[in-house]
Amino acid sequence: MKKHLLILMALLMAGSAFAQKKEIIKKGWNFGPLPVVGFDADLGFQYGATCDIFNYGDGSRYPRYDYKFNVEASRYTKGSGVFRFYSDMPYVVKDTKLFFDVTYFYAKKYEFFGFNGFEACSYDPYATVDGIKSGYHFINRNQFRFVGSMQRPFLEVPNLYWTAGLAYYNTKVNRIDLEGYGGQVTLYENYVNADIIKEDEANGGNTTQLRLGMIYDSRDHNSDPTKGIYAEATLVGAPDLIDRKGYSNLSYTFLWRQYIPLYGDKLTLAYRLGAQNRIAGKTPWYMINNLNTLFFHKMYTEGLGGSVTLRGVNRNGVIGEGFAFGNLELRWHILGFQFINQNWQVALNPFFDAGIVTQKFREEEMMAAGGPGVPNYEPIFDCYAGNEGLHTSAGCGLKLIMNRNLIVSVDMGKALDKRDGEKLKTFIGFNYIF
Repeated sequence: MKKHLLILMALLMAGSAFAQKKEIIKKGWNFGPLPVVGFDADLGFQYGATCDIFNYGDGSRYPRYDYKFNVEASRYTKGSGVFRFYSDMPYVVKDTKLFFDVTYFYAKKYEFFGFNGFEACSYDPYATVDGIKSGYHFINRNQFRFVGSMQRPFLEVPNLYWTAGLAYYNTKVNRIDLEGYGGQVTLYENYVNADIIKEDEANGGNTTQLRLGMIYDSRDHNSDPTKGIYAEATLVGAPDLIDRKGYSNLSYTFLWRQYIPLYGDKLTLAYRLGAQNRIAGKTPWYMINNLNTLFFHKMYTEGLGGSVTLRGVNRNGVIGEGFAFGNLELRWHILGFQFINQNWQVALNPFFDAGIVTQKFREEEMMAAGGPGVPNYEPIFDCYAGNEGLHTSAGCGLKLIMNRNLIVSVDMGKALDKRDGEKLKTFIGFNYIF
C-alpha cells in the first residue's frame, strides 16, 4: 500500500513540469470519486469506494466551497466496515451552516482495553491462547450514528457563532464472535461478571443527545488552514428517552485549535487542545469514549488513541468519564503544482500527541474486582493496575492536497510508553486530524 501511494505521488510530482503559475480558480461542481485504499494499524487494510462532491458557486470564495457531500462504503481486513453519507453546507442557507452525518459502523474486532488508561489491566499484544492470538482485548460492536448541527452568527460579532445540534446513536455490543476465538475469556466478559459493566448496559443501547454551544472561527481555510483560531465549547444533554434505564447525563466538550504562520502559507505551527467531562448524571460505558463535537473533521469521533487523537497509542486505550488531550504539528507545504486541471500540494507534518484521563469511570468497582495495586483483596481478576499518567506519542505525516479541500493523508506514529503499544503504527486515510 505504501509503495503504491509513493508511486502515485511521484507521478503527480512529475506533472508539476506542466504547472501554470497562476492558481486555477474552481467554479461550480467538482467531483472527486476515488477508490478507498487505506491502512490503519488498528483496523487493517481498507478497500471500497468514496466520492467527494463540491460546489464552489461562482468561485468568489475559493478555496472555500458553497457545499460539500460525501458518500463512502468501505471495509477493513480485520473485520470492520462503514457506510456513510455526510454533507457540509456553509452557504446554502443565508448566515447558516448546516451539517448532517448518517453512518453505520460494524466491527467484528473492536478494541476494548478497560477504563482509566494505565489503571486498567496491562496489555500484551503478543499473548496467545493455545497457539492462537488472544481475543482478550476485543469485542463485537455495531453502531448507527446520526448527527445534525447548525451554526449561525452571534450578535454580529465577527467570527463568533452560536450552535445547536441533535445526535442519535444506537450501539450494539457483544463478545468477540470470530472463528478461532471461541471459548476464550475476554476482558469485556470479566468486566460484566465483576459488575464493572452493569447488566442493563452490557449489550449497548440507545443514546439521544441535545447539543448547544459557541464557536469562534477565524481560519483562512476549512480543510487546510494556515492561520487563525477555531474554538468550540459545547454543552451536551443526553436524556434517557428511549431505554429508560437511568443513564441520563450532562457533559461539556471544549476544543481549541490554532494555526500560526511561520513562513507565509508554506510553514505553519498547528496545535489542538481538547477536554471533555461529565457534569451530572450517569453515562453508559459504551458512550464514554465518544468525543461530542458538533462538526466532524474525521469519520471516527472516538478516543483517546488511534488515528484521530493519539496516533500510535492503542485505539480506545485511554478512555474514562473525562479526558484531556493535545496535538502539536509542524505543517510544511514542500511542493505545489497543477495536474489534470486541479491545484495540488504536498506537505509534511511531524507531530507530537498527548492525552490523559481526568475523570475516572467506575474506579471503585475496578478496585473491588482486584488487581496488583489493591491490597487485602481476593481478586476476581487482575483489572486494576493503578496510577494513571500521561500517554504520549510522536511521528510524522505526509499529505497530498487537492484544491485545499481533498486531502490524502499518511501518518506514522509510535507510543512513547510501551504500555500504550510497542509498534510503529501507520494510518492512511483522508484529512488532517484537526
